[in-house]
Amino acid sequence: MPTGFDDVFLVHNALPEIDREDVDVTTELFGHKLAAPVMIESMTGGTPIAAKINAALGKVVEELQIPMGVGSQRAAIDDPRLAYTFEAARENAPSALIFANIGCPQIVKEDGIDRAKAAVDMIKAGGLFVHLNALQESVQLEGQTRFKGALARIRELASSLSVPVLVKETGAGISRETALSVERAGVKGINIGGLGGTSWAAVEYHRAKEKNRSPQARLGMAFWDWGIPTAASIVEVARSTRVKVLASGGVRNGLHVAKAIVLGAHCAGLALPLLKSVSRSGGTAKDDLLAVIEELRTAMFLTGSRNLDQLHKGPVVITGRTREWLVARGLLP
Repeated sequence: MPTGFDDVFLVHNALPEIDREDVDVTTELFGHKLAAPVMIESMTGGTPIAAKINAALGKVVEELQIPMGVGSQRAAIDDPRLAYTFEAARENAPSALIFANIGCPQIVKEDGIDRAKAAVDMIKAGGLFVHLNALQESVQLEGQTRFKGALARIRELASSLSVPVLVKETGAGISRETALSVERAGVKGINIGGLGGTSWAAVEYHRAKEKNRSPQARLGMAFWDWGIPTAASIVEVARSTRVKVLASGGVRNGLHVAKAIVLGAHCAGLALPLLKSVSRSGGTAKDDLLAVIEELRTAMFLTGSRNLDQLHKGPVVITGRTREWLVARGLLP
């Protein structure tokens, strides 16, 4: 399913009146100065291989001065012996902005607040992602679909934790209605995790098929493309709230990052491309991120944007199904 980025066009400025080397891609997020509005998305943890990946990615974000998230910390909260697989990120990134990660089914438990605090303390996190993955949990063979009371618990976390609380989708996007409800609950940021990247319904479909679980496989097939495309979800959230908007879900290059910024995002995250590159080496992941940043810089130069604020305010043309979606939702005339 497309992200919608192909429906978004930045307007070329043939006479930008700036020098490319003067383009400033730096920004700030929750008190951290970032070298670029690019982050490494939450991916993994809980296994020896994950420890190596998180260590390598930690080195990259420390050197490049960009943020990262770790994967769901549920396994390490249940079994502290696995904490090292997440701690590896912080050990290699002492000053970087790193987000802890816990799911709704965990925070609604009786000890949910303690679990969230444990996730933050485990990696000395600068923020907490509460991931909203109702679709994946519904299709997953061992899925946990207890979500009742999650909003109230998010409100408790936002008022009791010493770090910003954010919510994060995992591939189905976030609507303006959901965005408004969590903003009122006190969250400081929303990672929209839109449709167009990895389909976790598809992942669980294949898992169910391998185990000959036909009902779950059928469910995964039916909801393979369920959700709000990334580009549309960015606009849904950015135009309805004042929280920090993080764009993810099929972000593959610096031009996608630029389009996300124009649509209202403060930062954009990559996952799958970096998981592939870091599996080869940390240096490869670093090179890939530097390439993304240079692509962003080029897009800014070609639109005459000296900084990210000018890029955000620049002209944009939205066409196709993304425009149809936004018009139907009353977000475009």
